[in-house]
Amino acid sequence: MGTDLHELLRSLRVWDPEVTELPPLDPAAAPAEPLALFTAWFAEVVAAGQTEPHTMSLATSDEEGRPDVRTVMLHGADADGWAFATHASSRKGRQLAARPYAALGFYWPAQGRQVRVRGPVTVAPPAAARADLHARSTGALAAALTGRQSEVLGSVEELRRASEDAWELARREPDTESATWTLYRLRPEEVEFFQGDERRRHVRLRYRREDGGAGWVRELLWP
Repeated sequence: MGTDLHELLRSLRVWDPEVTELPPLDPAAAPAEPLALFTAWFAEVVAAGQTEPHTMSLATSDEEGRPDVRTVMLHGADADGWAFATHASSRKGRQLAARPYAALGFYWPAQGRQVRVRGPVTVAPPAAARADLHARSTGALAAALTGRQSEVLGSVEELRRASEDAWELARREPDTESATWTLYRLRPEEVEFFQGDERRRHVRLRYRREDGGAGWVRELLWP
């Protein structure tokens, strides 16, 4: 017999107090800028045992405005913005070239938390991209060297051969460069922090740039 998706969905419980302890979010105690709160939350979800907290949804759009989304890895966050990397020749790379604006979404169910970030995206200098690539694992370098991301693949065997060659090159020459590997930085215009609550009194705190400047406006949103 097949699975009844609707019954399965109804059986799930979100933020059940018997299995999940949700921390509070006091907006009055929140810092003046979002990066400090993001850093604190990130450290807390790591301590809480959240699996792969550095993964995030990256939403872009193509030349016709059609949305696209996928899960990628956060490579850093600082005064220059939230950083991620991919091949400039990939689908998301092409979309960012056509429409350099994106949104990020983090979901950390261990503590019922979400963070949403959106803003314009710029390309980091090539030296920063090279440093980012070579600071990562041999496997990450091999994956970057395999290349041809988003192109049509003829077979799994073709991928296996290309991957084995890339792994060999990454081990033999760890300083090898990938011509299309690009580091991107999203400069946030809005950052929203969502703290779930067992009684569904969720707290949503949004930081919004004032007239595109360096200052931030903090405001609460209805859940």
